[in-house]
Amino acid sequence: MSSSASSLGRVVNGGISFWYADDGFPAPREPLPGDATADVVIVGGGYTGLWTAYYLKKAAPYLRITVLEQKFCGYGASGRNGGWLYNGIAGRDRYARLHGHEAAARLQRAMNDTVGEVVRIAAQENIDADIHQGGVLEVAYTPAQLARLKEFHAHELAYGEKDRELYGARETAERVRVADAVGSTWTPHGARLHPVKLVKGLAAAVEALGVTVHEQTPVTEIRPRHAVTPYGTVRAPYVLRCTEGFTANLKGQRRTWLPMNSSMITTAPLTAEQWDTIGWAGRETLGDMAHAYMYAQRTADDRIALGGRGVPYRFGSRTDNDGRTQAATVEALYEILIRFFPSLTGVRVDHAWSGVLGVPRDWCATVTLDRSTGLGWAGGYVGSGVATANLAARTLRDLVRQDSGQAGATELTALPWVNHQVRKWEPEPLRWIGVHGMYATYRTADRRELTTHSVQSSRLARMADRVAGRH
Repeated sequence: MSSSASSLGRVVNGGISFWYADDGFPAPREPLPGDATADVVIVGGGYTGLWTAYYLKKAAPYLRITVLEQKFCGYGASGRNGGWLYNGIAGRDRYARLHGHEAAARLQRAMNDTVGEVVRIAAQENIDADIHQGGVLEVAYTPAQLARLKEFHAHELAYGEKDRELYGARETAERVRVADAVGSTWTPHGARLHPVKLVKGLAAAVEALGVTVHEQTPVTEIRPRHAVTPYGTVRAPYVLRCTEGFTANLKGQRRTWLPMNSSMITTAPLTAEQWDTIGWAGRETLGDMAHAYMYAQRTADDRIALGGRGVPYRFGSRTDNDGRTQAATVEALYEILIRFFPSLTGVRVDHAWSGVLGVPRDWCATVTLDRSTGLGWAGGYVGSGVATANLAARTLRDLVRQDSGQAGATELTALPWVNHQVRKWEPEPLRWIGVHGMYATYRTADRRELTTHSVQSSRLARMADRVAGRH
């Protein structure tokens, strides 16, 4: 039997995620009992919806706020992600082209501050989410990756991130010993956390403030001043859509944001001897500069949780069945793990799962409030939602307060992602063909760069970027 076969033979697949297996499922909250009214109704009980409820209720305790969640809080990406609380934001370069460099730099500074904001509120609300601020380390292990890494590092400095550091092979190995790593870039604006502990703690904090949370209540349609469910309709002057990768399930939203799949595995806890071969004492979140990139963390109980793209997209914008992922994807993620850390060959993988993230057609995260209808939304985070959801929620709070006359414009309402308009995705089968073709091209580009050792990034990847509309 091969080492991978023995390592993957007893993997728990699905069950939402390892994070729920580790921390347990929450006690179910009651569904909507019938028609109701509120001042603000929030659709979606993930990070965006819960943070929005939290900040709105804190700012205006008299508001009647109702959160409607189709399964339970954190069922979607908020309970399945890689636990990267970091300062990346989707669409920054496009916003620089549209609104100028300084506007995009203001957005980046807001994201830098958001990492500390989440850490601060978690401590203030006594939410123990295994947060460790070790920063973010992104490594290169081919000449082409190193060239991209240096370009990326310089690009981040140009947006004002003066505390970012560039490392060579030796300094990289002093942090994490990734096989063949030739360089890395590190930013302090990042932290590792346990996604489910954060979302469960946040849901409890929101309820303690007096927000009404109804679970097991799928919203089938959103229209001005109405959130429609099978159990009744909630009427409110403001209806805020915070559904990220599940947006396509709503009436009329099939092509709004594409539900992109991302998959993860967790190892068994590693021994002290195994950690000695790897390093990683700083518990940085870890990524790479591949086109089909990976992301990983060292968990509080000394596992490695590692993710990347498996089957990138399901036809017709369908979402997965409680996190189950294909065996080939589990195998591919295990191969990445061993590619990074050959000394772990044969290590047991305990859990595998998938989740969906929201991808707009132009790959730009947005926050919007339509003042004529009271409809608002935030999302399209393209995998960077753990921190971005917090900034989006504070921005939604300010937009609602401004529109209702409770407050004026703020620095957040002036950020360039506010009220950004995005065209819809192409109809099927074009979007299925396009997304699968794009990721097949990225993987081919990564393989070529590994074998050719060229300093130049593969032209295939640049072509895929243009077709996808990512740049």
